[in-house]
Amino acid sequence: MAKRIGVGEETYDALASLKRDDETFDDLLTRLLRERREDSRSGASFWKGSDAPEHARETRQELKSGSDTRGSEP
Repeated sequence: MAKRIGVGEETYDALASLKRDDETFDDLLTRLLRERREDSRSGASFWKGSDAPEHARETRQELKSGSDTRGSEP
């Protein structure tokens, strides 16, 4: 069953500029979603072997708790 979604003129124009001649808008959206998933998966191992994920978690926790001391004067 087909579904309809409304988009503004700007969004429509942006999507139309990405659409290939042989694609429907459904094909375009499917391709964009597939590419986004592939990009996400390939980036998932980007930080493997580094302490960046742990550092990011710690920083996020500090920001949430209000105990972030970066930028404060000693």
